[in-house]
Amino acid sequence: MTTTATADEFETHRPRLFGLAYRMLGSAEEAEDTVQDAYLRFSGADRAAITYPAAWLAKTVTNLCLTRLTSARARRESYAGPWLPEPVVTSDGTLGPLESAEQRDAVSLAMLVLLERLTPTERAVYVLREAFAYSHREISEALDLSEANCRQLYRRAEQRVAVGKGRFDVAPRRREELVASFLTAARDGDLAALERTLSAEVTWWSDGGGRVTAARRPIEGREKVLRFLAGAFKGFAAGVTLTVVELNGAPGVLGWDGDTLLAALAFDGGDDGITDVRAVVNPEKLDFVRRQLG
Repeated sequence: MTTTATADEFETHRPRLFGLAYRMLGSAEEAEDTVQDAYLRFSGADRAAITYPAAWLAKTVTNLCLTRLTSARARRESYAGPWLPEPVVTSDGTLGPLESAEQRDAVSLAMLVLLERLTPTERAVYVLREAFAYSHREISEALDLSEANCRQLYRRAEQRVAVGKGRFDVAPRRREELVASFLTAARDGDLAALERTLSAEVTWWSDGGGRVTAARRPIEGREKVLRFLAGAFKGFAAGVTLTVVELNGAPGVLGWDGDTLLAALAFDGGDDGITDVRAVVNPEKLDFVRRQLG
């Protein structure tokens, strides 16, 4: 097979492979690098030995991700402040079809943070099963494990994820309403209106990665979050333009200073208001969204 034919064939699989790598790693940049590594292996492999390219590539990407996750854990333990996944604009289909609430929740920042609780192998089993509907037999072949072991790993992962999942289990329409209300209040600098959008138990997470000024610990409780926002309005936020965009399957907010992207905010909430705001302000983690929006 020619180099051009190999590249063309690989491109048909690239979107699915990127979606797999992103869910495994929580990093768009690392997902891109992983998919590129898979391409290099694919182009150099004995094609006669590859009966099913899709399965071969999925196995290759999964195992590359497992290797990356081991080193990523060490880096995240020394990360400056809260670690959050890199946001991705999903309205263009970058992470595949997100037609149901379950599919959208599966790529939310909240879910990707929960997946950090899992061991790398548990995460692989969970992602392959939940996001790509792999059978336990297919998962066992991808990971070179027994089916029984894969079933056990999946049950364990499912239980560990379920512990924290209820906090962001919100109807899509309710989430849209909360984000719209938050955006209007923030644009107007109306703290009283902002207060009405927040749950009493709201938590604000800021990921600056030590690159920019950001809270090094989660801010918990409505009063503390409001004090934080009041300070933000007096500072840089006064000149920031806020726009709504679909981030990781749900309405999110981007903060701009002219053409410079400063922040990406993801929200979760319920009947009593917004329960979690995850603000990514680390410039390196905004590169992918910046490139998506041109």
